[in-house]
Amino acid sequence: MRQPEQRAEGAGPFLTRLTWQPPGGGTAVWDSRLAWRRGLITVHPPGAAAARHAGADDTAVARLRRLNAIAATAFVLGGALFAAGAAVAQFGSGDATTCASLYFAGGLCFNTGGGASLLQVINAPRHVPGGEGALVTQRWRWRSYEPTRADWLSTFILFAGTLVFAVNLLASFLQGLTVQQINRLIWAPDMIGCVLFLISGHLALVEICHGRPRLLPRRLGWWIVAVNQLGSVLFMVSALAAYTRPVTGSLINADIANWGTLTGALCFSAGGLLQFFERP
Repeated sequence: MRQPEQRAEGAGPFLTRLTWQPPGGGTAVWDSRLAWRRGLITVHPPGAAAARHAGADDTAVARLRRLNAIAATAFVLGGALFAAGAAVAQFGSGDATTCASLYFAGGLCFNTGGGASLLQVINAPRHVPGGEGALVTQRWRWRSYEPTRADWLSTFILFAGTLVFAVNLLASFLQGLTVQQINRLIWAPDMIGCVLFLISGHLALVEICHGRPRLLPRRLGWWIVAVNQLGSVLFMVSALAAYTRPVTGSLINADIANWGTLTGALCFSAGGLLQFFERP
């Protein structure tokens, strides 16, 4: 029996879009982000001029909507709290403990948003290549290991980055640290977290662009990923400027560090707001 023709797209080991001919005719297209973010698969019926979207069942849609709302809310709040902490640091309207408390509360929100995003990928409905063009809902899972999937790897690295940031945020409450301890306990985890955020964002761009990153201004998902990646770049700029010089005991540039954090945090808040409109 002849197998239905398939066309796979992606980059390296990552499959981000799959097109095949269902047994009943026509064409079915599984798009990674469209499937796990919105619970949809595209179907071109035989002889039809326009495509239609086949959705997941009610259980999967309710699950994805709940996780999407949690993640979006968490990123909006986390970004706002980080921006507030940076504003306090920049304009001197509070002490170091106030800044650390705002950053720590924002970090908890980022932990929540990263965890919810990972759960959304883990529990997204799956496609059946060669089938009729439908998404199948699986039982609820708290964890999985799927490093060859761009969506899983991107959200896993994002969640790992939020956990590394937690080390930095907890250490910022410590008093009487030497310059070496500040750079080791606060600055180094900050840098690692920023690198993980950048890697996660790049993988998200690879997923939505099905290969090399490019401009897709008509896709809401692309704007969400692009705005978040801009936030990651600004966080990295802030982290580089926040290195404490061993000789002087001062930051390389406190203004750049604060403004980088503030603007980067606002990017994550904006991405969270846009995510509300990408609901399943």
